[in-house]
Amino acid sequence: MFVAPDPGLQRLRVSGRAVLGIGLAVAAASLSGLSLRACVTGGLAALLALFTVTDATRSRQALTTALLPLAGLPLIALAAELHADPLLRDAAFLGVVFCGGYARRWGPRGHALGIFAFMMFFAAQFLHADTRMLPELALAVALAMVASSAVRFVLWPVERRTPVPPAPALPAGRGLAAPTTRQAVQVTAACTLALAAGQLLSHERWYWAVGAAWWIFVNTSSRGETLVRGFRRVLGTLGGIPVGLLLAVPLHGAVTPTAVLTAVCVAGIFYTAPLSYSWMMFFVTVMVGLLYGLLGVLHPGMLVLRIEETAVGALAAGLAVAVVLPVTTHATTDAWIQRALRCVSDCTSEAAARLAGSPTADPAARTAELELLLGRVRLSLAPLLHPLSPLRARKARARRVAELLDVCAREVHGLASVAADPDASHDARLAAACWRVEAAVGALTTPDAEPRAIGAAPGSCDTEPALAHLHGLERALTDLAAPLTSSPRPPLVGA
Repeated sequence: MFVAPDPGLQRLRVSGRAVLGIGLAVAAASLSGLSLRACVTGGLAALLALFTVTDATRSRQALTTALLPLAGLPLIALAAELHADPLLRDAAFLGVVFCGGYARRWGPRGHALGIFAFMMFFAAQFLHADTRMLPELALAVALAMVASSAVRFVLWPVERRTPVPPAPALPAGRGLAAPTTRQAVQVTAACTLALAAGQLLSHERWYWAVGAAWWIFVNTSSRGETLVRGFRRVLGTLGGIPVGLLLAVPLHGAVTPTAVLTAVCVAGIFYTAPLSYSWMMFFVTVMVGLLYGLLGVLHPGMLVLRIEETAVGALAAGLAVAVVLPVTTHATTDAWIQRALRCVSDCTSEAAARLAGSPTADPAARTAELELLLGRVRLSLAPLLHPLSPLRARKARARRVAELLDVCAREVHGLASVAADPDASHDARLAAACWRVEAAVGALTTPDAEPRAIGAAPGSCDTEPALAHLHGLERALTDLAAPLTSSPRPPLVGA
């Protein structure tokens, strides 16, 4: 995990920026004379602003960040107003859950606003906020937005080396067939179950079950993905509970060491989030233990209750995703693999056009999109590749598909690098090789198409770098035909 490649130290820089932004937000709230609970709210708001805002450009990120308080502050006020009326509070919370899930249909901005709105309602439960606290909570959120924005856009802007397009989404349908509508219904059903079961465990800390169910659905799109994410959440929580106790209990709420350890947890959350959900939850759980210690309410029974509430939330999510409008792992994987393969073809065409002298061809943008798509493919294949999966034949096929798609990505990146060289020459055989790549992709993505062997042209050689990458790509696509279309289950793609 901590020795995984970090090109350009991107994850390290993002985690460092998060520590600085959240630290400034908490410091600003503290220097303004706000209470400890308001400072915690400001820190959470800054964390969410830096973690959830993922728009493609800085201008869009700035607008989304500016909109966060408009989505979150009314919900803090609503939660505080309903604090003394559990029935209305619970109904309002479930309404927020549905709207937050449905907002994902508006892309990264809707996704960020939905999460922020949910978490502000959640924070009001965590802090037991009432209407008397509203002015200082609002001020803490406003200061957090200013501090985190100053770090993100002025003091420490972390830019990607390659312009990355917005994260891809599955094709939308209508009504309950629309992915965002379906998932909004699923997450609402899961949170309803979690709320009821969580309150049976505790009338004080029931919201942890709802929070667990909600976050399990974030960035998942199939039954298998959701089940695996629930397992990893419970695993991370189980690991974080004893560490949180060992660190927080001896401190007795001491501010300075707690703040230092919390900063370490924040860095861990941001550093591990792209790689491991379990490790991210480990750091979240340790941080929660430290915050409970800071608030003076920490005891072992509370953290044991958190394990129970997390398990209840994961179980509720699993039941909801299995029963309510389920989408199979196979269906989701099929869609993402098809999109990735078509992007391989587009990357090849762009690179060939660049080599031919086209000033508008941009293979770098296409390769960045391919990385996003392959990330979604890996996420979708994760349930099949999980060590506890009993489906050995499907696991072997999924592993082979993942390996060959990685080969395709390497060859496409190599081809794009060659195309970026202004001295690279255009070989007349490139057009034929690109056509064969497009034909291979077409054979793999067209329903009922017969697999064809489409290796390199007779007599061709790989002395030209671009041709070498194209021929490697052809071989990988040819090899993909077998695992994508073979039994023992329906094809992983084109079905």
